[in-house]
Amino acid sequence: QVQLVESGGGSVQAGGSLRLSCAASGYTYSSYCMGWFRQAPGKEREGVAAIDSDGSTSYADSVKGRFTISQDNAKNTLYLQMNSLKPEDTAMYYCAAHGRPECSATYCSGGYCWPGLGYEYNYWGQGTQVTVSS
Repeated sequence: QVQLVESGGGSVQAGGSLRLSCAASGYTYSSYCMGWFRQAPGKEREGVAAIDSDGSTSYADSVKGRFTISQDNAKNTLYLQMNSLKPEDTAMYYCAAHGRPECSATYCSGGYCWPGLGYEYNYWGQGTQVTVSS
């Protein structure tokens, strides 16, 4: 049974940093594309970052240059390093396993691009809250 457990959320001031972790179990970790999503109150869930099984990464325009997705295959763990946090980054953050080795193509609309859609991912963690105060 696939299980994903996030940790590392918390409350920080704008400009601060947090590192989220996602411990995976129940499958061969390196075989799946992994992603981070977030959902703020009253807003739709959005893709934040994704990493292929071969390590290729993609990011939403809103976090590019500030967030870094990485993984440690030996530890079956996915990470999201978040720097220069802004109040608009406040949300519940979820990790997800795609079920396929390669992540979906990046999606773009109205000049804004993001990596993947929620329905493309098969497995989800319970989420960890990130709150950024101004």
